[in-house]
Amino acid sequence: MIYAIQNQIQEQLDSISSSLRAFSLKLTGNSVDAEDLYQDTALRIITNADKYKQGTNFKAWAVTIMRNIFINNYRKKVRRNMIIDQTPNNYYINSGDKLVENDGEANVAYNELMKMVNTLDEDFRRPFLMAYQGFKYDEIAEQLGSPLGTIKSRIFFARKKLQKMYQDAQKERRA
Repeated sequence: MIYAIQNQIQEQLDSISSSLRAFSLKLTGNSVDAEDLYQDTALRIITNADKYKQGTNFKAWAVTIMRNIFINNYRKKVRRNMIIDQTPNNYYINSGDKLVENDGEANVAYNELMKMVNTLDEDFRRPFLMAYQGFKYDEIAEQLGSPLGTIKSRIFFARKKLQKMYQDAQKERRA
């Protein structure tokens, strides 16, 4: 009985062989991989002949098997090409393509901003610098002996004034 089913499957496979080969070439893009895919598919069809339901579309079943094999092979290929770094902090992955950035421009901008900060009135500069250093508003208010609202507004106005000074400096450079 099993031999008869396999024989029947083999005949049906032979009848759609050219279609399957064309489909495998379409999927893979080259004849060597297409032939491998066809062979894998034929083997899977023959070994799983007992799973084919008589009276259903054999070609659709075979094409589905081929497509699934192609997808699984593609996923394996992608995983095979993926590097898995087991070192702490992904040392090897993070060490390969490091870009060394030039901080010169950032340092110039920082130095320029600090010069602008130093031109602010003491009442604005001191709370602004403390906020920049990470102090909370209430800590600044306590240390400077000023109301919290006053500190918040001084830091706000210091930021606004610095933004205006920076924008003006940018315009001067472009001109």
